[in-house]
Formats: sequence, structure tokens, C-alpha cells
Amino acid sequence: MAIDFDYLCRITAHLSGIPVRVYEGDDLVSFHSPVALPGDPMALCREPIWRITDHVGYYLTEDFFCYGVVTSGEIRFIVGPTRQLPASDQTLRELAFRMGLGKEEAEECRRSMKAIVPMPVESLLQMLCAINYMVNGEKRELRELTIATGQQADLDSLRAAQVIAPDNQPPAPLHNSYSQEQAILRIVRKGDTAALHTWLGSAPAVRGGILAPEHLRQRKNLFIVTATLCSRAAIRGGLDVDDAFSLSDAYIQNCERLDTAEKITNLQYHMVLEFTRRVERLHLREHPGRLAQAVANYVQHHLSETISTEKLSRALYMGRSHLSTRFHAETGVKLNAFILRQKTEEAKRLLRYTDRTAAAIGEYLAFSSPAHFTRVFKKYAGVTPNEYREKHG
Repeated sequence: MAIDFDYLCRITAHLSGIPVRVYEGDDLVSFHSPVALPGDPMALCREPIWRITDHVGYYLTEDFFCYGVVTSGEIRFIVGPTRQLPASDQTLRELAFRMGLGKEEAEECRRSMKAIVPMPVESLLQMLCAINYMVNGEKRELRELTIATGQQADLDSLRAAQVIAPDNQPPAPLHNSYSQEQAILRIVRKGDTAALHTWLGSAPAVRGGILAPEHLRQRKNLFIVTATLCSRAAIRGGLDVDDAFSLSDAYIQNCERLDTAEKITNLQYHMVLEFTRRVERLHLREHPGRLAQAVANYVQHHLSETISTEKLSRALYMGRSHLSTRFHAETGVKLNAFILRQKTEEAKRLLRYTDRTAAAIGEYLAFSSPAHFTRVFKKYAGVTPNEYREKHG
């Protein structure tokens, strides 16, 4: 019996509340979505999705959006994106920016993405097993699936793009001994990425304790311990509690689906780098106070918006003058200068790791004009955005 893929695509989208598309070869033959998207975010990760050859598989992006895939000959049935935990507004605005959307379309994209039904990977895979049975006549159980996700090569594509070990060789296991553990946690708490890279290049290979009789389970258990400790260290360093726990949960969920020790080790190092980087961006001095941390957290969550002292003061339940005075006294930095420096740091990252124009980056970061963006960037980076890209791109 011939399969009506358009019908199956439409029914799956309506039942799941998640966009679904069907490709035959490289050609899109059907697309149904419960929400109106101004563009398809799947285009950002088409290449790794196309590398999935198993009948049932999935791809997890660096922002933890998940795409499920069922293949049957030349047919690819792709469900997603979805996420176990809802994404923040800042994450969704960055996604829209990477999609190349303008300001109005970006806000439409943000609203639509928030309306997509969140779904755990396990539930998504169970749904894909049912679709696989319909199109391939093959019965698969969740416990039988070994998913080769292919996301490891893309983990640093936007956020870090950093060498994590000499010659790209996997370094020794992170969770080795008490002294090594404490060294890592101090680095995370201080947000010292430079020290972390130095430590990674010379870390001794000390065996960790036995947490499970089977090797892969042992590595996963060590990963979970590391994630838990790093999230607590990051919170002590000033990272927002919900952000720290959400990041830890997402990495643990990702780890549970990996099938080799090497993938787990690479993901573990990426996780530690991510926690350290986030704390680093919060620190203004060696020992920032609570107000400085609260301001830094707010700024990191609203980089793509116009951030005014009035908005900040309302969010922190303080008067504008009192906020500015206390922030300057605590940090030695004027509040507006700190905001612009943080936007400049984000602009540096986007100039290095995306191909968007300087004008588009300035608009995304809510500068009033390209000239304003260039003026601010040169003030805090010492060069124009284009000069920075030429040097570091």
C-alpha cells in the first residue's frame, strides 16, 4: 500500500504540536506546522541531519533543540524543533538572528517558537518508532535504539569554537581525584577560562572512583557528578540558579544518549567550558557583589533588547539613581558602560562565529543605527567591527 506522506506529515504535526516536514532526496515535498514560522530553523542544521542514516535518529543542536528523523530510502521524515524545557527569549532571538530574520520577523519567530509543544527526547523517539513502523514495517523499541547523533562535530559551531586539547585529542577524564576536582571547581566558580585551558593542557591522568560495573555507565555517572558539581560552582560564581540547573539538566540528558566514551568526554569538556564561560561573563571584578551579579544576569538575558537604566531598576525593584550609584560603587564601572561592554563582547562572538553582516549584528543587539554600533564597538574593542572580523574571522 502506498503511503500518503503528506497526510502522515499533517496528522503528526497536529497531534504533536511540533513542525513536521518530508523530504524526498533534497526536495521538500510536505511541510505542516501548528504555528506560523517566518522561516524554517531546521535550515541551520540541515547538514548534520542529512548525515543521519539510521531508520530512527535525532539531532540535538547546541541550544538543545531536538529534531527527530525517520528515513526510508530517499524519504526523510523530520519532526522538530522541540525542547524538553522551554527556551528563553534571548535564546529564541539569537535563533532568529542566525536564521537571518529582520526585527519584525524575529519577534514573530520568537512568539511562534514559544507555542511549539515541549517534548522530552524519549517521547519524541517513541513517536518516531510508530512512524518508522508505518513507513518501514520495522518494530523498534526505545530501549533498543542506539542513536548516532552527529552533533559532536558541531557543538562549538556558534558558542565556543575553541580547541579543548592539544592536537584535538580527547584529554584525560575530568573527574579524577579530589584535588583535581577542586581545581576545576575553583576555575568554574571564578569564571577563569584562560586558567581552564592551561589546566587542560597539563592535567594529569588520574583514575576516578568506580561508580558502575560497566564502562560506559561509569563514564555517564562521572559526567552526571561533574555536571552537578559544576552547576553548584557556577551558582557560587554568580550564575542564575535556574540557568545553572537548566544547563546541567540539558547536558545530562544529552550525555545519556551518547554511545561512546570519547563522545562523553568531549561533551563533558564542552560543558565545563560553557559553565566557566558563562560565569566569566558575569564577573566585573574578582569578587562581584550581589547587585553586580544581578545586573550581569539581567544583561545576559536581554542582550538583544534595548537595556535602559529604567528597565533595569524596575526589574531589580530599585530607583534609577540608587541603582546607578550602587553599581558604580560596587564595581568601579558605570552602569551604561558595563551594558555596552557586554554588548560589544557578544558582537565579537557573533562577528567571529557567524557570517551575518556588522549592520545585522548591530540591529540584533538593539543599537539605534549601524553608525552607533560601529562607534560603540570601536570605543570598547579598539577597532571597527569589520576590522575585528578581518583580524579574527
